[in-house]
Amino acid sequence: MTCLPADRCFPGGFHCYGELSDGCGGEQELVLATREELLAETFLLLADTLVEDFDPIEVLTVVAERCVVLLGATASGIMIADAHGVLHVVAESSEQARLVGLFQIQNEEGPCLDSFRTGQPVIHGDLGASPWPRFGPIAIDAGLRAVHAFPMRLRAEVVGTLNLFMTLGGGLSDVDVAAAQALAHAATITVLQDQSAHRSHQLTSQLQGALNSRVTIEQAKGALAERAKISPDEAFTRLRTYARDNHLKLTALAAALVARSLPAAVMSPLTRAAASSTASNQVV
Repeated sequence: MTCLPADRCFPGGFHCYGELSDGCGGEQELVLATREELLAETFLLLADTLVEDFDPIEVLTVVAERCVVLLGATASGIMIADAHGVLHVVAESSEQARLVGLFQIQNEEGPCLDSFRTGQPVIHGDLGASPWPRFGPIAIDAGLRAVHAFPMRLRAEVVGTLNLFMTLGGGLSDVDVAAAQALAHAATITVLQDQSAHRSHQLTSQLQGALNSRVTIEQAKGALAERAKISPDEAFTRLRTYARDNHLKLTALAAALVARSLPAAVMSPLTRAAASSTASNQVV
């Protein structure tokens, strides 16, 4: 059972997932949203990005969060490659997922890089028998026991990976593998946005745009975390919540914060003292 805080809930009315929830009304109650319904609603959300003005980092973050719920992962992250074929973490369900992804990139080994290089899913259910001499021990020290990665492809070209990190060992069922790969394909379309983007310069431009957005958001997270004395996860949640509640693009809000051009009326709720922050701990 998973029950998300109010500011981490997704559009469409799905707030709690699992068979039983004990955080939504005091008493345990049956959750009506089935796994299949949530998966269908996720694809509908991704389809909407093809016709609406949207922020790709926000949408990819939703995909990462949905993977945690749908596929039983502890954390999930998405990487995409720049024009030189170097992977970058662009979205994640938690700071833990970002750090695990960065470790793979810095050490040039791990399931995500293998999936990106081969264009094939990498399913590894036992990190105790890891084929990655540097990544394996670090992942185990972080409490992980299984890792899985799925290629994000545009036709024959791999543009990134969708990654799952598990604290319980074991592989994935065929149904889970199919669902994860389908989410990876859908995330690819989200990043590229324009279905005609098969020419290399168009592809490079769109991928670089997403990478630039991520850099800006990371800068804003760091600045807000430092100013408000909160964690990076909390800083990101506050930025997302304010952008969503006020119909702003996450990237635009982050850019304004980095440029120090946000008015005091905006900065005040973003930088409130952590002790007075109840939204991030509220259960719906």
